[in-house]
Amino acid sequence: MNSFLGQQVLVLNRLWQAVNVCTARRALTLLFEGHAQVVLGAGDGSFDTYDFSEWQDFSEQEPHPESICTVSFRIRIPRVILLVVFDRLPKKDVKFTRHNIFERDKNTCQYCGRAFDRKDLNLDHVIPRDRGGPTTWENIVCSCIGCNTQKANRTPQEATMRLIRKPKRPKWRPFIQINLGLQYHDSWKHFLDFAYRNVKLEENRQ
Repeated sequence: MNSFLGQQVLVLNRLWQAVNVCTARRALTLLFEGHAQVVLGAGDGSFDTYDFSEWQDFSEQEPHPESICTVSFRIRIPRVILLVVFDRLPKKDVKFTRHNIFERDKNTCQYCGRAFDRKDLNLDHVIPRDRGGPTTWENIVCSCIGCNTQKANRTPQEATMRLIRKPKRPKWRPFIQINLGLQYHDSWKHFLDFAYRNVKLEENRQ
């Protein structure tokens, strides 16, 4: 029973967007408190939702191996739940760090367009710091040693160099980012592939 309670459950907001993963124990608590409903595929591409009593009845009528038994009833472990009280995506910050700039630029020099090991890359201020250039997502790019030396303390225009793309704050999917590599349940696939959209995250200025 304890192993089932530790299983991962996908959490959707009221817009049916994946926003989190919680344990089955937490999912059942949210269900019992009326804060969530269970989402279950109906077999024809549609989805049914169940509140706690409806899910309890369904669990009794359709026995399933992934169920837990209490003194008075049996209940199946849900795999996807829908929050009924929150309709916004959680605000998360992408920290402004060296690692995350490398991730955004895919370890690629933003001047020559070649990929390098991180040890062979520098971080370049597009507009030099002593010329008033800020240390922000929009003014920092990955640069190889050769291009960094060529550009020196100049703007790209002054060095007759061009950026391969304009640096921006990254648009990442927070759920995918946090759980990258997580082996998820088959029932999650629809929501991860089709119902989820990129969410622009705010820069964490420190």
